[in-house]
Parts: sequence; structure tokens; C-alpha cells
Amino acid sequence: MENREQWGTRAGFILAAVGSAVGLGNIWRFPYVAFENGGGAFFIPYLFALLTAGIPLLIMEFTLGHKYRGSAPLSYARMNKKAEWLGWWQVAIAFVISTYYAVIIAWAIAYTYFAIGQQWGDAPSDFLYGEYLQLSEAPGQIGSLVPSVFIPLILVWVITLGVLFKGVKKGIEKANRIFIPVLLIMFLIIVVRALTLDGAALGLETFFKPNWSEIMSPSVWVAAYGQIFFSLSIAFAIMVTYASYLPRKADINNNAFIAAFSNSSVELLAGFGVFATLGFMATTQGVAVEEIAAGGIGLAFMVFPEILNSFPGLNGFFGFLFFGSLVFAGLSSLISIVETFVAGVQDKFKVSRAKAVMIGGGLSALISLLFATQGGLYFLDAADYFINTFGIALAGLVSVVTVSWFLKELKPLQDHANTTSDFRTGLWWKICLGIITPLVLGYMFVLNLIDNLKANYEGYPTSFVLYSGWGVALAALIIGFIFAAMKWDKKDLDASTYSKDEGEDV
Repeated sequence: MENREQWGTRAGFILAAVGSAVGLGNIWRFPYVAFENGGGAFFIPYLFALLTAGIPLLIMEFTLGHKYRGSAPLSYARMNKKAEWLGWWQVAIAFVISTYYAVIIAWAIAYTYFAIGQQWGDAPSDFLYGEYLQLSEAPGQIGSLVPSVFIPLILVWVITLGVLFKGVKKGIEKANRIFIPVLLIMFLIIVVRALTLDGAALGLETFFKPNWSEIMSPSVWVAAYGQIFFSLSIAFAIMVTYASYLPRKADINNNAFIAAFSNSSVELLAGFGVFATLGFMATTQGVAVEEIAAGGIGLAFMVFPEILNSFPGLNGFFGFLFFGSLVFAGLSSLISIVETFVAGVQDKFKVSRAKAVMIGGGLSALISLLFATQGGLYFLDAADYFINTFGIALAGLVSVVTVSWFLKELKPLQDHANTTSDFRTGLWWKICLGIITPLVLGYMFVLNLIDNLKANYEGYPTSFVLYSGWGVALAALIIGFIFAAMKWDKKDLDASTYSKDEGEDV
């Protein structure tokens, strides 16, 4: 019987799953996506997507890991040897994401320091691209390492790998027991302060005002599914890996609901804070909220510094809280991302956890240096877009189609989850995964493919897009097949090695 690590408590697992799901995207992506897609009306397709795709997929991935007791590649291999490549594909996607995600956290660490004295000056955009990132003139020019990015990046990897060296219970669980409460406290303070600013009501009205005409647009529903999909850490091996550390009597279905709704609650909280603050900035400048609303890196590292410059008091303190919350949100997610390939290396190559962390984490840290160069932002932007669009989304589509249509494993997985859970899923769960989710994800994939064949992403040169975008996404897929071609020991796939009961109820 294999001696697999386990979570110490149910709360430890939930905090880790929520820590993985709650990342930078919750704070800077969700508010803008909701605003752009019907405001208050967006919450109808968003909730529908959560119930028909988010939670069903979480249950499926939790069940895969829990039933087969392994990393994503091992769990898929134990379910069916022909499906192992899916697990490695997801692990490769997670590896790519880890290399640039660490750099964004490094930016947040630097900005936590800059915020104390508003060192970005009166022109935060110029500061970000010029003085801080020292951005190259054209995509593809690597340039030299940027010290102000490189130094905090070292700190990011020291913390991340240090936590992973400690293991599941003593490392990941303990870290998330600190990171998640601190993150929520810091962000709650920011939200409360934002709601008291002049113009906060204007910002919230802009955010929540429903545009009912938008709700009939297919693009709005696609955006809702996309947001749910990307924000729950689905389809890049994390939830399969985390669930493999659960004791046998864990309540899979309830855990999935708790993790999903916790993640959505943080997204909604982010919407309150972001748009209340944007309302303040709009009022101060005498412009409409729509004129300054932004998502992604622009919101965090350009718009928010401008807002902090005009805060009526304690500018440095609130800047420290905002960027500090980004750091904690990012670290909790990065730890979960790196754990996927650490677990995969451990399982496949029978090495110690320390060696797996050194090999997997060390290689990721080394590659991340590319994104800490003067041309790093261009590489980061292309890799992020293509690995999300043609990595995560496509891997999710292929995995759910494979499990439900070809392997016909939904019924066995549902039976396993229902056996361990107080709340039982029925026909609706199988309809969601067998019909609704594949159709929506398939539609999303076709739309994105058409858009990207019509024109290069962000107008980047074709050669740059081919190797830094399409090439990265394709490499992750190829790696999946290469690693799957390597043989397991027969006992690794023997049901007797993972089917026995152990552990307490969590």
C-alpha cells in the first residue's frame, strides 16, 4: 500500500483549494469581465456557468484524484492507460503558467514597496514600462535581466519552493492557513475604505447596473463560462492533485460546492472594491467610470497607482494593502500550480519530494528568468494568452469529452463521489458534463481559433506569435504524449495499491 501524504483537516484542504482558485485573476479580471458583459445582468449567465460547468468539473476532478490517489498523470493512467497523456498535458500547462505567474507576483512585491512612497510618481504607466520594466522596443528582443524584477522573483521562488519542500500537511496546508486569512483581511480593509470614498456609489452603479440587452448575446455567455473556467483552477491538474491527498471518507461534493462558492464570493468582493475605487477616481477627474475601467495588468499596475495618488489619506498604507493582497493571492496559487508537476515527477520517476521540488521547481524558476528580462512582458503576454486559450480551455474540453463520451467514466466517478458525500449528484451532473460543458467549451474554442487565424494576437509579428504563443501551447501538448510514452511500474497501476481504505473523515 502506498504511503501518500494527506491533509490534516478538511479546513486545510478547503483553504488550499480556495487558495489555488483565488488568484490574481479574481481581483483584476472578474470585475472588468462582468462590467464589459452586461453588468448586473452578467450574474445570471455567471451563476448558470458556475452550476453547469464550474462545480460539475470540480466534482469530476476532485473525484478523479480522490478515487485513483495520484497526481494528474497517475490518476488518469489508473482510470485508463490511454488517458494518461491528458494528465501530463495538464501538468505541462501548469508548468508553463508557473514560469510567468511567478514574475507577476514579483512585480506585486516590488509595487508593495513602491506603494509606501508612491515611487511610481505622477505617470504610473510610464513608470511601469520605462523605469520599472525597462521594456524593450519590440517583441522578441530579450535584453538584459531587470534587477528590480529579478530580486523579488528570487524571493517568490524561495518562499514557494520552501513551502513545497515541507510537504502537503506541514507546507502547503500551513502556508494557506496564513495566506488566505491574511489576504481576506487585507482586501476587506481595502473594500471597506473604497466604499466610503466620494464617488463609490457611482462606481457600484456602473458595475451592477444591468444591461438586459446583453444577456441574449452568445459572447456574454461564453465570457461567463470562460471566467468560471479560468478562475477555478480547472484543467491544469491542480484539483486532481490536491484531491489525491484527501482521506478516503472525504465529502467530495460538498467540498466542491464550498470551494466554488468561496471563490465566487471573493470575485464579487473584488468587484465591490475595484469599482467603488474606480468611481472615486472618475469623480475626482470628472470623467465617466467607463473611461477608466480596465482589466488585467493595466488595472493593477497602472490604474490603481493613479487612484492611490489621489487618495485623501494613508496612501502608502492602502497601497501596501492592495499590492500585498496581490502577493498573497498569487503565492497561494503558485504553490498549487508547482505542486502539480512536483507530484507528477514524484509518482512517475520514484524520486523523493525534495528531489522533485528541486527538479520541477528549479527548472520552472530557471525558465522564469526569461520573463524577468527587458523583453519579458511581451513573452509573458503571448504565453499567458495562448496557454489559457489553447491550453487550459482546450485541455478542459478534451478531458471532459474523453471521460464522458469515449471512456464513459461519468457513472463510476459519480458513484464514487456520491458514496463519500452527504449531498448526492444525479442526472443533472451527467447532463452538464456530457452535453452542456462540451458544447460551450467547443463553441469557445472554435470562436477563439477563428479570431486568432484572422489576425495575430495584439498585432504582434507572425514569427513572434508562432514561437512564443502557438509554439508554447503546442509544446505543452507534445510533452503530454512524450511523458505518457514512458512506462510505469505495473504495481503503480494495480488497483490494490490505491483502493484500500485509510485515513479519517475530512
